[in-house]
Amino acid sequence: MDRDAEFQQLRPVLFALAYRMLATRVDAEDIVQEAWLRWRAAVKEDGEKISSPKSYLMTVVARLSLDALKAAHRKRESYTGPWLPEPLINPPGTQPIEMAELLSVAFLHLIESLSPAERVAFLLREAFDAEYEEIAAALDTSEANSRQLVARARKHIGERRPRFPVDRARHQALLERFLAACATGDPAQLTSLLSEDVILYADGGGKAPAALNPIYGPDRIARFIFGLARKNGAAYRVRFANVNGEPGAVLVESAGTVTVIAIEPDSDGRLSRIFLVRNPDKTGGVDFGRV
Repeated sequence: MDRDAEFQQLRPVLFALAYRMLATRVDAEDIVQEAWLRWRAAVKEDGEKISSPKSYLMTVVARLSLDALKAAHRKRESYTGPWLPEPLINPPGTQPIEMAELLSVAFLHLIESLSPAERVAFLLREAFDAEYEEIAAALDTSEANSRQLVARARKHIGERRPRFPVDRARHQALLERFLAACATGDPAQLTSLLSEDVILYADGGGKAPAALNPIYGPDRIARFIFGLARKNGAAYRVRFANVNGEPGAVLVESAGTVTVIAIEPDSDGRLSRIFLVRNPDKTGGVDFGRV
């Protein structure tokens, strides 16, 4: 296989790594393009020394992503309201995404709390099964330190991640009940679906109406959702979709504002986290006709 073909074969894996690192499509695509340029230069200079293209390219993408993450963290400190990942939308029934549990909006939001180095180390190990030697090379650190980074990340995530994953059918059913309850305007129907420690995150980026802070508790969340509905009118279209590999929905209001909805169920079959992505910079690429 020629070197260009090798890269193209690995491109989906490289994008998957970069997107999980940065949680924005454009940034991930930029990282992969830069990796392509570096690959071409390396092959031209001394391609015979590259014994494992996958290991080499994943190291390049990881290093580029680490630099981008450091810059992104500084920018996100001044972001208006909660920052949520740019969602990846696919029509219902599309082929399941490999390792979808490490791609969900809830998961990517959770690992925002990791340091850039912890995030890179954890994802390389957990999502891409990299050896600690490879992680150390990507982070320009020792193998012992790379193990410590992964261990710290695992501990942090394990303390906050649901212990009992909900299967896809139950996830979809809860989403449908949630949307139906929102449409009724009846707070009691909605709050009955929410856990006591439920949190809603709404990302408008200062460009679409959204809460500037996370909203805690069933009653407050119900008031926010119904208040937002009254403010924006009752006319909207909604379609179910795969959002980052899990059941989700896309809602388009009469004024054109797009909201991508993702949820995280708890082990009791109620909602523990609700994510509303409304920033047009993140939803502008959604092809509503496909979903």
